Amino acid sequence: MSGLSLPPWWPGRRAGAWCRTALATDPSLQAAVDDVASQLRGGEAADLALVFASASYASDLPRLLPLLRQKLRARHWLGCLGGGVVGSGRDGVPHECEQEPGLGVTLLRLPGARLQPFAIDGDQLPDLDGPAEPWGQLLGAGEVAEAATGLAGAGSMLLFVDPGCPAINDLINGLDYACPAAAKVGGIAAPHSAPHGSLLFADRVCGGAVGCLIDGDWVLEPVVAQGCRPIGPVLEVQEAQRNVVLQVSEGGSRQTSPVAALQAILGGLSPGDRELVKHSLFLGVARRDFSVVDGEAEAAAAFLVRNLIGVDPRNGAVAVGERMRVGQQVQFHLRDGATSRQELEQLLRAQAHRRPEPLAAFLFACLGRGRGLYGRPDGDAGPCHAIFPATPLAGAFCNGEIGPVGGSTHLHGYTACFAFLVPKNA
Repeated sequence: MSGLSLPPWWPGRRAGAWCRTALATDPSLQAAVDDVASQLRGGEAADLALVFASASYASDLPRLLPLLRQKLRARHWLGCLGGGVVGSGRDGVPHECEQEPGLGVTLLRLPGARLQPFAIDGDQLPDLDGPAEPWGQLLGAGEVAEAATGLAGAGSMLLFVDPGCPAINDLINGLDYACPAAAKVGGIAAPHSAPHGSLLFADRVCGGAVGCLIDGDWVLEPVVAQGCRPIGPVLEVQEAQRNVVLQVSEGGSRQTSPVAALQAILGGLSPGDRELVKHSLFLGVARRDFSVVDGEAEAAAAFLVRNLIGVDPRNGAVAVGERMRVGQQVQFHLRDGATSRQELEQLLRAQAHRRPEPLAAFLFACLGRGRGLYGRPDGDAGPCHAIFPATPLAGAFCNGEIGPVGGSTHLHGYTACFAFLVPKNA
């Protein structure tokens, strides 16, 4: 078991707050549950239990929550199936279980927190062109849900979405519409062939979306690591149609095609970067005015990194995985393991400077990260543990990560979305 009980001298201490985590890797679900329970058994009931199970348990998933609830006590249960699991085991060191069995359970005791778990039917979403109230009603009744749709907004939200849920982007946009001030972090669960969903809620398996609003004395602070570095100048879109960029310019200079702009950039790149351009090139779309950002971490966060999904050789236009508009600032980006680790460490150090003692941390990482990106295990969990050695870490590898960039929530790829649980007013 790994856990953190806050010392009396800690400035943000809430009396009685604790986090206890466990990780099991037995291929048998029953044995994994027994292992987790042996690590966590005892003590008072938790306010919230978060459960992350690897896809190797998919066929047995309906048994998981009933088995855990027989052995562990918690008021609310929430979780999902992942392509892999992140968890802190008996030694207190977090590990990334990729392409192997993994069951992680985190128990949280949060005095002063207001928790509102919710489950959403993905086939019954309100109209985005209508009022915000129907979206708020999806979160259920209660003080927290009402606060979330008010002007102040709830502090934060964990959000897990089934891969079979229709209109996932509409769902995320609708929850931003209902709760604009709530930071939302989570991911898309792993798909599987069994005849049930990939989400865990209360005592059952379901589809659609599940989550938990967190308000009161506790909040989740997000850190979104997109793992890219810019190349070339910041450009401005001069002509665009839907998701296709036709013309760009640099600093008021003459217009040119995006491909011509990229060709001008290539001449100044190293041989290694020119090789990366062949398979790891992306476009960053500014979410705030790049000219007024302050510092490297804020500059990185100014861009929402999106896939380049096509090139028209006739006119040099590029298709982007994002709707584009004239006047937007864009910049080409490259991704590799070294860049991803450097950016991640920079963002985590900035978070540690703001909040040195989180009660817990959660990681929702793309399946394309891990060993495939870093060439070694624990590529995202390791730096987090190095910077926050006393903080339990839990989470999952996702089919898409959910986190904020530039003040609104987005569905990402190749990203590591962290959420740090901290006292709201410490």
